[in-house]
Amino acid sequence: MMKRIDPRWRRPGAVGLVLVAVVALLLAACGSSGSTTAASSTKAAMSTTGMAGTSSGQGSAGASGMSMGGSGSGGMSAGGIKAVPTQKLASTTWQGMKISAEAMTAVPFVIYKGPGDMQMVKPPKTTAFHLMVMLSDQQTGVPIPYATVWATISKGGKVIYDERQWPMISRYMGPHYGNDVAVPGAGTYQLSLLISPPVSARHVEYQDVWMKPHRVSFTFHWKPAA
Repeated sequence: MMKRIDPRWRRPGAVGLVLVAVVALLLAACGSSGSTTAASSTKAAMSTTGMAGTSSGQGSAGASGMSMGGSGSGGMSAGGIKAVPTQKLASTTWQGMKISAEAMTAVPFVIYKGPGDMQMVKPPKTTAFHLMVMLSDQQTGVPIPYATVWATISKGGKVIYDERQWPMISRYMGPHYGNDVAVPGAGTYQLSLLISPPVSARHVEYQDVWMKPHRVSFTFHWKPAA
């Protein structure tokens, strides 16, 4: 014999009401989650990126000064660290490779060497800026990985910074080679970058370039944010 269907489920709209209620709850949850994620992403982007600074010509930087974003607001902050506008220090080319150096706010970063091997690096109070060196294809703008970059900064013939630049990935700055730098205040400095050949398999368009270490030197002017 066939089971008799409960007449309550024959009433028009009973199932529909249940489905509408479930869908409404799901939409409310998704909307809340989406708006929270969007707001968080926007806040992170605003607090991490700086204002664009002046750019330099090849081999030197002509930034005469840097102003904080938001007049009279004291500038933005990233994780409690006062942000400085990104400043282009210099750029040049080598066998179709564009080499650019920029300075931005120094914030904590993590050095990852493998599973279970992570080191948090927090910039000391003496840090002036985070040095970023970008290597890219001059024609396409595609970043060039697997190289080694060593940076030396001097003033008046005296070396004040001589460090490796870590290969880095960043949501806001993209792939680059970077490290934190301490310099003794405003002034004119000399930056020397030693670019070692990318150690990787290569497609044929790169088979005859960047085969030996290459050094480039720039002069730039640094002025801390007020």
